[in-house]
Amino acid sequence: MHVGIAVNPVAGMGGRVGLKGTDGKVAEAVERGAEPRAPDRARRMVDRLAAVAPETTVSVAADPMGESIVREAGFDPVRVVDPFDGGPPEPTETTAAHTAAVVRAFAGTDGKEGGSDAGETADPVELVLFVGGDGTAADVAEALEGTDVPMLGVPAGVKVYSSVFAVSPEDAAEVAASFSRTERREVMDIDEDAYREGEVHPELRGVAHVPVADDLQSSKQTASGTVESLAEGVAADIRERDGEGVTFVLGPGSTVGAIKDELGFEPSPIGVDVWRDGEVIVRDATEAEILDALGEENVIVVSPIGGQGFVFGRGNPQISPAVIRRCDLRIVASRAKLDDVRALRVDTDDPDLDAELAGWVRVRVGKFETRMMKIV
Repeated sequence: MHVGIAVNPVAGMGGRVGLKGTDGKVAEAVERGAEPRAPDRARRMVDRLAAVAPETTVSVAADPMGESIVREAGFDPVRVVDPFDGGPPEPTETTAAHTAAVVRAFAGTDGKEGGSDAGETADPVELVLFVGGDGTAADVAEALEGTDVPMLGVPAGVKVYSSVFAVSPEDAAEVAASFSRTERREVMDIDEDAYREGEVHPELRGVAHVPVADDLQSSKQTASGTVESLAEGVAADIRERDGEGVTFVLGPGSTVGAIKDELGFEPSPIGVDVWRDGEVIVRDATEAEILDALGEENVIVVSPIGGQGFVFGRGNPQISPAVIRRCDLRIVASRAKLDDVRALRVDTDDPDLDAELAGWVRVRVGKFETRMMKIV
């Protein structure tokens, strides 16, 4: 197998600092203290690839788009492109144009014949492995348009709606090492400015060849049935704890949003709100603000993403491993939403925590009713 690995080094940086995405917000994310997420995700994927398929031929782009990470895993990659004209930028200075240039070089459609700026001459790759979110996926798909080269995403963005991503970095490596056929899948993206205002408008950005495997995530489903009685029951339970000093970390999404409405306050758009003793103490909280607000007894209330089943790791990075480890977990979902998923999933950036969370859990599906689901 010959793969090309491209890392968007700024993907997902805006998540834990409450920006719900990084498109056009890199400088603000840095100002808020955001740290890169994508390099660690890339490292996990490449380390697993080295373990399961050490003979893989790897093409790379110059740093900060992945070369050092691949070399550190033990591969001897071919640098086929340096999109920075020999002057490596800061990671925050990389752009969609750089991603497109890298992918065209991998596919052999950039029109270059090698040389110091273009890198070594190499045969077209058999798979583009990219690390990023939906915006990166759209850039990769556009660059591959007109070719038969398949693509596979390592999820590292805040919003990951497209069905071109593996479930986890390690799963991406497993799929890359073992797939034998591809299928056409949708590449979706959303308007991040509208998303920050609480409006989700997925837009089809392309259709790409993607390896066929069980460890691919589905597209996000936005319709999930009624939640009125569920919201009423959960809100009543929360109110019963008012005055006891219990801190509730209320996640994003329409299901938990209905609970917030039932509690009597307007939810922050696609954000995490913190409630204690009958009032909101933090609206649209960042990871740091959540940690500061936690007390002796804390409860996270979240709902899985429809169609995908992710409880953590898609759309709620503010609820970080540090937050999760200090809280009890309550999962809520409509029956219709659970009917659309085979299992629940977590992808917290902490594999040890993911393993701890795995297993059977009780999911609240009505005013009193629950259903057992397995986190895998």
